[in-house]
Amino acid sequence: MFNTQSDVVFVKGLKVEAVIGVYAWERAITQPILIDIMLETDISQAAKSDNVADALNYKAVCDDVDEWCKDIKAQLLEHLAGQLTDKLLAKYRCQKVTLSAAKPTAIRAADSVGVQITRYANNMASSTDEG
Repeated sequence: MFNTQSDVVFVKGLKVEAVIGVYAWERAITQPILIDIMLETDISQAAKSDNVADALNYKAVCDDVDEWCKDIKAQLLEHLAGQLTDKLLAKYRCQKVTLSAAKPTAIRAADSVGVQITRYANNMASSTDEG
C-alpha cells in the first residue's frame, strides 16, 4: 500500500472547503480541496496497549488540517501543502509527513490537479516525492 518500511497513520480523501487560489474570484469563495496524508510514526506502543492515548489521533489530525486550511487561505497549493506539513510535524509525533493537496474543480478536463510533498522532522531533509 505505501512505499515505506516505517509504521504509517494515514488519511485518504479528506475533503476541506477553504479559500484557495490566485484569482480575485477565487479569493471570494471557498473551493473543495482533497487532502491525503501519510504520517510515519512508531505505532508499536498503541499496538501493544490498545489505548488511544498511545496512538496518533487521526481524528485530531483531520480536525486540525481542516481548521488550518481555512485559516491559511493560501493562493497556491504548494504553499498550503508546505504549511500543513510543517504544522503536522510540529504538533504530532511523526518522523516524516507526505501530503498531497488537490483541487478537483480547477481544470474541467481533469479529475483533479495538485501537489505532493514530503517533509521530515528536525529538518533532516526535504524532497518532492516522485511516486
